[in-house]
Amino acid sequence: MATAAEEEAAAAAAREPACRPAAGPALLCLPEELLLLIFSYLDMQALGRLAQVCRWLRRFTSCDLLWRRIARASLNSGFTRLGTDLMASVPVKERVKVSQNWRLGRCREGILLKWRCSQMPWMQLEGDSLYISQANFILAYQFRPDGASLNRRPLGVFAGHDEDVCHFVLANSHIISAGGDGKIGIHKIHSTFTVKYSAHVQEVNCVDCKGGIIVSGSRDRTAKVWPLASGRLGQCLHTIQTEDRVWSIAISPLLSSFVTGTACCGHFSPLRIWDLNSGQLMTHLGSDFPPGAGVLDVMYESPSTLLSCGYDTYVRYWDLRASARKCVMEWEEPHDSTLYCLQTDGNHLLATGSSYYGVVRLWDRRQRACLHAFPLTSTPLSSPVYCLRFTTRHLYAALSYNLRVLDFQNP
Repeated sequence: MATAAEEEAAAAAAREPACRPAAGPALLCLPEELLLLIFSYLDMQALGRLAQVCRWLRRFTSCDLLWRRIARASLNSGFTRLGTDLMASVPVKERVKVSQNWRLGRCREGILLKWRCSQMPWMQLEGDSLYISQANFILAYQFRPDGASLNRRPLGVFAGHDEDVCHFVLANSHIISAGGDGKIGIHKIHSTFTVKYSAHVQEVNCVDCKGGIIVSGSRDRTAKVWPLASGRLGQCLHTIQTEDRVWSIAISPLLSSFVTGTACCGHFSPLRIWDLNSGQLMTHLGSDFPPGAGVLDVMYESPSTLLSCGYDTYVRYWDLRASARKCVMEWEEPHDSTLYCLQTDGNHLLATGSSYYGVVRLWDRRQRACLHAFPLTSTPLSSPVYCLRFTTRHLYAALSYNLRVLDFQNP
């Protein structure tokens, strides 16, 4: 048995910074810059084995520079396709370790929130907060440090709609919400300021906001453009006749155009891009869509690339630089289920939510087949996944009766 003094000495030694061994292989005598170059050719397994040699190599091989190349090829490691690091405060090696759980489908399932009546919730993440709609309210919750649980008391409750909230986005410290009452609501997150105005004659199904401009789409077969400026709220800039119910909408990162996803009943193309300044049609995407192939979710990844999904059971990846008439990649839901929502890490990982049994699917965009499927409900309580969001450690899915979490950090 070790004495208390011996245990304390061992702990102190472990806290001391590791020094380069005075004697050992000639390799360790090389300059650190040269070692970085040599070790940069190693793969993940080789770096892990090298870290077991001694404490100094363990510290040295944890350098972000050595893991950056591996992380960019990994799933959901916080790097975009262009190499932008979205999680610079987290060591790259730790993110690669969690990424292996996403690749292998290792996670722990939990329930964050429950509600008694069936809902069609929408949600957004911002920092350590989660915003979720329930009936005609939007509630804000704070995550606990583990990210897999919430503080039970909401940080804020945002009301104002007379019917259910269909959709909302976060922009410029505001919540912009679309309601079944045909109104758009503007809520300041850190104050009690709330404004709502009549936007459409029927329910507003979708809304987006960027650069001080709001776009909305409705069941009344119109899309509208609005200013966010406080003195001009409710002043419609453009009204666009879409000939179809508008299910989804998104503004281009360049703030020059926006895309609508419609029901594909009255018009042959469910995806059309409109000029944000004039409201004129710029182009339509794809051809030969079957009637009813409505687009339920659409998102821009870059000014020239976007993803869409919907009733025809496909996720499509569009590159406007290549062609507007044919997508460059597509993934089919294997059980012929409608796809309600999608989310991407900006690189290789794609997640989709299906219409039956709360099925969340993970896809590696470098291959056609689904990587993993997670059914989150049983047969008697089958529910669509109305919305999903994820971080590098957790995935959150909003169902009819609860909010689920898949914890990939501590499976």
